[in-house]
Amino acid sequence: MFNKLKTELQFFREQPHDFRILVLTNMIYALVLPVIDIFVAAYVMRNSNDPTKVVIYQLTIYTGIPLTFLLNGFLLNRFNIKKLYAAGMLLSGVSMMIMMSLKTLDLVGVGIAGIIMGMSFGFYWANRDYLALAITNDKNRNYYYGLETFFYTIIAVVVPLVVGWFIQTAGSGQDVKSAYIIVTGMVFLITIAASIVCFKGHFRNPSDKKFIYFSFHPYWRKLLTLASLKGLAQGYLVTAPAMLIMLLLGKEGALGTAQSLGAIIAAFIMYIIGRNAKPEHRLLIFAAGLICFALAALFNGALYNATGVIFFMLFLLVAKPMLDMAYFPIQFSVIDILSKKEQRSEFAYILNHEMGLYIGRFIGAGTFIFLAYYYSNEIALRYAIIIIAFMQLMSIFVARIIIQQGKSLIAEELAPGNEIPDEYQPQGKTNIHP
Repeated sequence: MFNKLKTELQFFREQPHDFRILVLTNMIYALVLPVIDIFVAAYVMRNSNDPTKVVIYQLTIYTGIPLTFLLNGFLLNRFNIKKLYAAGMLLSGVSMMIMMSLKTLDLVGVGIAGIIMGMSFGFYWANRDYLALAITNDKNRNYYYGLETFFYTIIAVVVPLVVGWFIQTAGSGQDVKSAYIIVTGMVFLITIAASIVCFKGHFRNPSDKKFIYFSFHPYWRKLLTLASLKGLAQGYLVTAPAMLIMLLLGKEGALGTAQSLGAIIAAFIMYIIGRNAKPEHRLLIFAAGLICFALAALFNGALYNATGVIFFMLFLLVAKPMLDMAYFPIQFSVIDILSKKEQRSEFAYILNHEMGLYIGRFIGAGTFIFLAYYYSNEIALRYAIIIIAFMQLMSIFVARIIIQQGKSLIAEELAPGNEIPDEYQPQGKTNIHP
């Protein structure tokens, strides 16, 4: 076992400098992601007891993200990408501080905190996606995302458990807000540490300054369809687990335990997949993730009790990393092909892709609000996720078409052998086989 770990560590050290720095930066920042994704929503739920307010908070986040993607494009012409990347991580702590400073969680305060959190995600994901695209190629992306996902799932075992039980034990009675404030302070310190590591990288801004286009290749529209389907779940899933657990289990400690149980299983699954999967396995991984997601929705809808929530979290925490591990390489392979074919900056596609996600997120969150307003919160929490999960199953067929058409486009552009020559691989990339 020790020799295996030593081999894995040595293999990681052999990767390019920027590859290692980006992984380490994201690994440190991953320590705060469960807090941002789960416990901020739980804080809103605890202090407002209003699931629709939680979803409205999420909608303001999702509104801030695409606007910041656009702003980030302009700022990249003036500031180094490392500064914008670090700003995104730091803003997440600022947003939490604003939330904790509110005496009452009215819609205005929740909306302001949500917009700032959306700006944080916008700066973080816009620059993270571009850097991940710039330092990887189609052959090493399974390894990159397998490695990232493995660390994320390990972190997801520890952080929700520790934070959840800390809030529950240290925050009894009126002290619960103090516990959340302490957690917020720790989040801010971790974002500072991640920013420091980020500045050790030799990351470069996009060379092409133009990034706004309104007309794209028909192949790109297929990926936007896939992005919208992915966004459906994002519009619901960031807040739904916290709402379900707070309503049906009732404690942040239980919230952390449920997260950790699923993450333990997911960590081992992601390790195996990340080390053995090849590009041709992406559709299979993607389909498996979507099926796990559908099973999670069915358990929640059929049982709608504490047991149902536990099964929901178990399947969900396997589904999400599997979907990401397959989706991002599919997305980046499309960008690789079209950025060369249309002679455009990769960031132009990253920006436009966010709009596809936003449409899906808005529909997903809107579905919840509609069911909650016209029927009840229970109907929304119980059945919205089932509707979304089965709509998402269409993603399997869309992804299959994208992969097949991508092979055809590469075959049209390249010499016999269908291998990507050097000019089709961004500078600094190396082929890495997991």
